Amino acid sequence: MSYTNEDPGKQSGLVADIDHYHLKLRVPCLEDGRFYRNPKPAPEKVWTISECSKYYLCLDGEVFGFKCSTGLLFDVKRQICDFKLNVDNCDVVAEAKVPRPLLEAAECENPDHLGCGDGACLPSEFFCDGSVDCTDGSDEGWCDADHDPNAASPCDPRSCKLPDCFCSRDGTLIPNRLESSQVPQMILLTFDDAINSENWDLYTQHLFIPERKNANGCPIRGTFYVSHQYTNYQQTQKLWNDGHEIAVHSITHRGPEEWWSNNATIEDWFDEMVGQANIINRFAGVRMEEIRGMRVPFLRVGWNRQFLMMKEFGFVYDASMVAPFSDPPLWPYTLDHKIPHQCTGNNQRCPSRSYPGIWEIVMNQLAVEGYTCAMVDSCPPHLSGDEVYNMLTHNFKRHYNTNRAPYGLYFHTTWFKKPEYLAAFKKFLDEMTKLPDVWFVTNYQAIEWMRNPTPINQLNQFEPWNCKRQVCILCSKQASRSSTRVCVRICVSIRRPEFECSGPQLEGPEFECSGPQLEGPEFEYSELSLKVCGSRYCELE
Repeated sequence: MSYTNEDPGKQSGLVADIDHYHLKLRVPCLEDGRFYRNPKPAPEKVWTISECSKYYLCLDGEVFGFKCSTGLLFDVKRQICDFKLNVDNCDVVAEAKVPRPLLEAAECENPDHLGCGDGACLPSEFFCDGSVDCTDGSDEGWCDADHDPNAASPCDPRSCKLPDCFCSRDGTLIPNRLESSQVPQMILLTFDDAINSENWDLYTQHLFIPERKNANGCPIRGTFYVSHQYTNYQQTQKLWNDGHEIAVHSITHRGPEEWWSNNATIEDWFDEMVGQANIINRFAGVRMEEIRGMRVPFLRVGWNRQFLMMKEFGFVYDASMVAPFSDPPLWPYTLDHKIPHQCTGNNQRCPSRSYPGIWEIVMNQLAVEGYTCAMVDSCPPHLSGDEVYNMLTHNFKRHYNTNRAPYGLYFHTTWFKKPEYLAAFKKFLDEMTKLPDVWFVTNYQAIEWMRNPTPINQLNQFEPWNCKRQVCILCSKQASRSSTRVCVRICVSIRRPEFECSGPQLEGPEFECSGPQLEGPEFEYSELSLKVCGSRYCELE
């Protein structure tokens, strides 16, 4: 009877105290504020699901035990539960803590040297350069913007001048301090991952249709961050020929997500990003000099290693960094100086050093129902079509009515699978294209405007935003593999004057391309004073 009269709270507290006492006897306290594994497991159980799913946290001398959901294992390096396929450290008790470097405290004899954690002296440029040089690893362990001895300096508007450098203290300044009423409201539509039959009709039949044009009469444009797997490069080529921007999103898009931030070496970055640029060039025919930008899978910024690769290869911009929610929103900036915002995200690693001339098209978050989201498809999924339309217009006004920073709408195309979402977005597009000071441009076109800020009343003469004419010529050519002559229609998007094709222009439905593409050097054609027409031809029926 005495048991039933006890306070339930006291009873449960007593049981909890006993549990913690017994747990501490079995699992030692490792108090560093991070989760860890049992340092003394039975050897035969280390790689079992039951043991590898357990993890512990010690606070004020008390050990608390946790367990992942069924089917998941604990990854001690990433501090998350994940599928078995993605966890390879069941035998690691805790992530090793990298010693803090002594730096100037080491009192190195050479004034250009700094001290490792063990006192060894190395050239200062070795610290936070992406390669481990100290034997204790301390030169690469404390490398955020606040600890990197070679960190980028704060913005200095006196030395940072357009067209090659742009910064502001908080990231909200309009280039050249134009009045907002003279600034075009740029809308940046971007699409990540493969281009293929799953989304081809969405792009060509629903979003980028001839009726939707900017104020200068040119069709609206978007930017496509292309990953290799499942991509149709013929369709990629068609989008590029139509004036859209093709950019890089990696070859493998591999997991786990944290690999991109923490484990990818400079060589890995070259393999993934430069490798994909070469694939796009080889199979889609996109000129290398027109592959200017990249976005990292999962938006997992790759710290200094990523930007060292970009500098070496010649990428113009990155579009992976998410800024904290801001009113007014942030403008893109160059990485000559320290980034003007916090590095947002769990264990995110933004660059700490200066990378002069490389642009960051920062991702401003959307606001909806008390939430914020960087990608449109990461916003709350329960919204109705009307609520999606309201979200799009509300965030548009946040840009339009303040500093007119580019309004980015970033998608994975699965978001459009809901008919009400597609309808809401098409309604938004139609409303925006009615406004004379709103322009749908590619990410690189936004950079070109920032390099040369041009008032609204002069945009019809702003060459980077003009559309290119297409010249089509009907020719006859005998294929080398056949005795028959094929009739081909050579279509050229004229991007520079020296590529203009002279000769008769043949237009009308009878010249529409309807057959398979004929590609290869045997179909190169040079009659009719044709200077450059590439190697993309269509057979006519």
